[in-house]
Amino acid sequence: MDRVASGELVHADETKAEIAEKDGYVWVFTNLENVAFVYSETREASTPQGVLRNFRGVLVSDFYAGYDSIDCPQQKCLIHLMRDVNEDLGKQPFNEEMKEIAQEFGSLLKPMIESVDRFGLKAYHLKKHRCSVDRFFDVLSKKDYQTEVAVSYKRRFEKNRAKLFTFLDHDGVPWNNNNAEHAIKAFVRLRRSVTGKSSAKGIRDYLVLLSISETCRYKGASFFDFLRSGNLDLDSFAGGS
Repeated sequence: MDRVASGELVHADETKAEIAEKDGYVWVFTNLENVAFVYSETREASTPQGVLRNFRGVLVSDFYAGYDSIDCPQQKCLIHLMRDVNEDLGKQPFNEEMKEIAQEFGSLLKPMIESVDRFGLKAYHLKKHRCSVDRFFDVLSKKDYQTEVAVSYKRRFEKNRAKLFTFLDHDGVPWNNNNAEHAIKAFVRLRRSVTGKSSAKGIRDYLVLLSISETCRYKGASFFDFLRSGNLDLDSFAGGS
């Protein structure tokens, strides 16, 4: 957990966990090398606030409002945003305002992703897209949408403006939260396979092992061999394995 919170990048996500007394939540905090799972009784922001209280890097997350209280630069998952836009457009296929929003956002994002595919997550190559971002919001500010769904997206874009394109200004910051979503699936698989409800203590104990197991996977080390080794430092084990 300390290694995650002291780094320059954190991906975060959360999901519901069923326990005997009542439902709780499992959170994952991960970079590209370490994974840490945390159990909490509620979905309140106190959990990420506590874990990331000294974090000063970039936080990548979905649009759950609890993450907005973390005092650090943030990158919201643009895949989530595009998915939401497409879903609402699918529900209202004849809404011309939603078509326009989807087309404008897609046209803005496409060249950025092409730059990432070509050059990687390098601010030197990505900063050039800042002008396009400014034009997008300038045009958006002048729109007088009439449909409720289009008005809500205008508000959403403008509210999150400072957190949508942070990746353009930093090396190594992804534009999506796939890393955390893949990590949280390790717990989701358990949730699907276990019948009945666990205790809070049982989930916490399991999450310790799951944190080690997933971190071993990230580092290309064997979880079983690490447990057998008696080594308490996973970095030194992975470096020597």
